Amino acid sequence: MWSLLKHPVFGRLFAAQVVALLGTGLLTVALGLLAFDLAGAGAGAVLGTAYAIKMVAYVGLSPVAGALVANLPRCPVLIGADLVRAGVALFLPFITEVWQIYLAIFLLQTASATFTPTFQATIPDVLSDEDDYSRALSLSRLAYDLENLLSPALAGVLLLMMSYHWLFGGTVVGFAFSALLILGTALPARKPVRDRPFRARLTRGIHIYLATPRLRGLLALNLTAAAAGAFVIVNTVVVVRSGFGGTDRDVAIALACFGAGSMIAALALPALLKRLSDRPVMLFGAALLCVLMIGQAFITPVWPVLLLLWALTGIGYATTLTPQGRLLRRSAHAEDRPAVFTAQFALSHACWLVTYPLAGQAMTAWGMGPTLGILGVAGTTGVLLALRLWPEGDPVVIPHRHDDLPPDHPHLEKHGRTHAHAFVIDDEHHAWPTNG
Repeated sequence: MWSLLKHPVFGRLFAAQVVALLGTGLLTVALGLLAFDLAGAGAGAVLGTAYAIKMVAYVGLSPVAGALVANLPRCPVLIGADLVRAGVALFLPFITEVWQIYLAIFLLQTASATFTPTFQATIPDVLSDEDDYSRALSLSRLAYDLENLLSPALAGVLLLMMSYHWLFGGTVVGFAFSALLILGTALPARKPVRDRPFRARLTRGIHIYLATPRLRGLLALNLTAAAAGAFVIVNTVVVVRSGFGGTDRDVAIALACFGAGSMIAALALPALLKRLSDRPVMLFGAALLCVLMIGQAFITPVWPVLLLLWALTGIGYATTLTPQGRLLRRSAHAEDRPAVFTAQFALSHACWLVTYPLAGQAMTAWGMGPTLGILGVAGTTGVLLALRLWPEGDPVVIPHRHDDLPPDHPHLEKHGRTHAHAFVIDDEHHAWPTNG
């Protein structure tokens, strides 16, 4: 897996992802402490609202941004988004009001709604081999785990020497360095796409996504992951500071345990996915999250047990989400992948748009147990929907018949009216075969 870092393009992209996420991790810790300073025990509600605003930007703006930049070179798009994020982060240390947190989050995540889907859709074009791409997904998951593991640890060290306001400077450095790394990288050109109206570009990814059974199942599993993840991200500072009387460093330790669990899963997944298909692996991770949430609804853990539960939640979270890129890659032609990755970005964050404010508001109103019970029910609903929407077996090559195409259509001349091939939704295949 680590040999991929020698790849001249992927290695630089991975480094850019790592430094940007380290900065984002410092932002997460600092933002939680800032919210606690401004709102005290109501910090959960403030963070829940802030992250809901983040999701509104992701859900509402990512399809628009994806359609606008669909024909633009990737390098300027990624660098421009990084520079916008760095510019916004410069103003974060000067926030003194809750509404300013909300505005800064919206501006920051508007740029991320352009950067992240473009970045994710670039990797399959860089690494064409399926095993290499699977390993790249695990490395990418590890990069995200650095946000949950190394960033809180680094924040804990820095907090011994300085105010948390200085942590925002790390965010600026992370985005700026990411832009520099991308600037020196020869990214592959976008695949040629048909010239489509803006409205068609806007909706194409979501149409392909929702018409593909495995991706509908993925969306349901995203609900489960969002339910568990939202509680950890929004309420760790409240649970640790108010529930356990902990310090800022204890908050960082709890978040680091979540990241450590996620990292363990990411390291194990490449070998596991060689023996098992994506569906049972992802369903196991989601089921683990449900058991943990519902179990904690009825118990009050002591501090060491809480850290263990946070680590197990990280394992379930990464196991549920890490293989998703494999499903997206398998479900679209190369020219449609950016649109499908953008659809995944928007639709998955629609789940977070529900769970972020739910986690914050319920925690403020009813406390830890009832909140985890509610989120556990939401997560279980996601697992049950995935079982129904994502058929067991899930073949790539599917027999099907075209009664909707004229006899002289090039697709029929090549394959015949009844045939089998790797099936994806495209201009010749508008609906998923239901009976072969």
